Amino acid sequence: MSNKAELISEMLEMQAKFIAYEQSGEFDVEQYYIGEWKAYRERYQELTNEVRELASAEVDFWK
Repeated sequence: MSNKAELISEMLEMQAKFIAYEQSGEFDVEQYYIGEWKAYRERYQELTNEVRELASAEVDFWK
């Protein structure tokens, strides 16, 4: 998956999932940082890095 729009779409889906989790009243800080949500956070960070790299390449920011 290298299309920027697809990456952003996945990020938006992940955000919606997190908002639903947070608003459910079941939010557990321990699970978020070291439990099942750790992989979620890591994947989200990967996506943000990929989108940033694609956007930087588009505008040649680092030139």
